Parts: sequence; structure tokens; C-alpha cells
Amino acid sequence: MLKSKRQLVWSACLILCFSLTALIKLDVRADSKKEYLDSLTVGISQIVDPTADSVNEKAIEELTQISEASASEQEEESDLVMVNVQVAMNVRAEASEESDKVGVLYKDCGGRILERKDGWTRMKSGDLIGWASDEYLLFGEEARAMADDVGNLIVMIETDTLRVRREPDSQAEVFGLLAEDDELEMIEYVDDDWISVDYEGETGYVSAEYVNVDFHIDAGETLAAIREREEAERQAKLKANQGAVVVGGDDTKLLAALIQCEAGSETYNGKLAVGAVVMNRVRSGAYPNTVSGVIFASGQFTPALNGKVARVYTNGKISDSCYDAARAAINGETNVGGATHFRRAGNHDGIQIDNQVFW
Repeated sequence: MLKSKRQLVWSACLILCFSLTALIKLDVRADSKKEYLDSLTVGISQIVDPTADSVNEKAIEELTQISEASASEQEEESDLVMVNVQVAMNVRAEASEESDKVGVLYKDCGGRILERKDGWTRMKSGDLIGWASDEYLLFGEEARAMADDVGNLIVMIETDTLRVRREPDSQAEVFGLLAEDDELEMIEYVDDDWISVDYEGETGYVSAEYVNVDFHIDAGETLAAIREREEAERQAKLKANQGAVVVGGDDTKLLAALIQCEAGSETYNGKLAVGAVVMNRVRSGAYPNTVSGVIFASGQFTPALNGKVARVYTNGKISDSCYDAARAAINGETNVGGATHFRRAGNHDGIQIDNQVFW
């Protein structure tokens, strides 16, 4: 009997130690982030009955000592690391301030420790792998506390299409549809069948059967990712709608005629860019506020000054793509931002499209 009880205690000990090694793994049945983290520190009394005989009491004492030692060891060996900066910090190729920069970690980012030496930590955060100074990092319990504070439980869709409903009921009204691999921030488990999520600022409900829940911490960026993001942002600004201008049909034809003269042999993007320059001038207080006023302003567009625009306008030999570009530019579309000048590509800095540069 004594041996059997001791075997039970040691089995419980192994179960507890095993659970502690999963310190930062997600228990998808936790109702919230806090409850999940609390579930990682289940008391011994939930494993061994504290009301049993003295053999159990001694076993509990032994198990307590073992579990405390395991928790301490786990604290030291936890591979969770969090960034403790106000804005951002650089990540280096080697453990030195003189080493090449490979990426950036931002406030509240986290990752996994790969190696530590000489006051530096080699870590993986998303796609970023490199060395960061320990001066700006948190480890152990401090890292875990920050992760609890800034991390989120994320619901990931694992079916082709998933309905988000207004109530936890398969017959409830549908909020919207989610595609596979979409992600939403989780609010809580409603029951075994439904999870509440943040859907466009409101509470929605998705079926637990078709989703996976994971614990998410923001990750750093590699230099390549930063360059790609900045280029995408630049392109977005260049293409931001400038606002439509009310014009007459004659103005649309006149702008199309100018585009035909200045960019008739260019791609549609080149045509749109010329039209956008004209309309940017119309919107600007530094130029006339009409299409004709801008086009025929002294010393501006050579085809307008030498009569070519007038001839094209009168003869009506204007391509459909030039008309399309004119209408788009009048409606505020642009691929050169607020540029108000262009010329043949050469020594001038600016945005080159086809054979012309815009600024």
C-alpha cells in the first residue's frame, strides 16, 4: 500500500513537472489570457488529496520541494525574452555594437532565446534572428509578466470560409465572413462550441470547431521587411486619391489631347502620371484653377504652345487610353502623388515612369 501511494505521488510529480515545461505554450481551453497563465501554476492539492494519511502528507511535502525546484529551474531555463524599450532597438549580426544591423525590435516585442553571451542575447522574433543587448531585454518572470500584459490570444481561421455571428448560435445573424488564415483577437471562450472575438470593434462569435487559438506577441522586422514596408507606404502615398475636380466635357477632351501629345506612346501609367500633374496644378493655388488655364499657361507645356494640342483636340485623334487616363486624373487618381512637374528622364531626380521623370 505504501509503495502504491508513493508511486501515485511520483506519477503526480512527473505530471506537474511536465506541465511546468510548457510555461509559454497555449492551453486553448483557457477562458482568457489570465486564466491560461494561472492554469500553468496548478496547486499540488489538485493532484494529491491533502486529507489523506500521514504518508500522503509526507509525500505532499516532498512533492512541494520537487515542484518548487522544477519551477525555479524552469524560470532559469525559460526561452521567453521581451523587449524593454520606449520605441525601438537595433538587432546586430554579432554580439557587438559595431556589428552590422540586421533588423529592429520595437516596444513590446518578444521572442525566443537562442544563445546568450557577454551581455548579449541571440534571439528569434518572427523572421528576425540576431543579437540584442541584454540592457534592453527582460527575462524569466519579468518577461512572462510583460508577455501577459501586452500579448493577445489570436483566433486563426482553419476553414475556407467562416461566419462571424452576432450571438453564439448557429441560427444567429451573420456579422460577416472570414477567409482561411484570417486572424481575430479573441475575447473569451463562451463554451465548448463558441468563442467571442473582436470583429471590427464589436463582439462577434465564431464556432470553436473551425478555428485554432494561439498566443501572439509582436515580432521584430528584418531590414528587408522594413524596406519592403516603407516602399509599400511610399507607393500608397503616391497613389492616394487627390480629390475629384468638377470639369466639363471639353476639359476632359482637352486633358486627353495633352496626354496624347505628351505620353501617347507611353504605358497607361505614363499617361495617368501626365494627367495627374495637370490636375495637381489645378488644385494648387500656385497655378490657374482650370484645366485649360494650366495647359495653356505661358512657358509650360510645349505641345500646347506650338499648337499640337489644339490640332489633336480638333481632329479628335485621341486614343481611348488617353481618355481613360484623363478621366481618372480628374477623379483624383494619381501614381505620382502631388507632383506638379515632369520632363524626359535624364539628370533630374524624381519618380521615373516609362521615359519621363515626375516631381
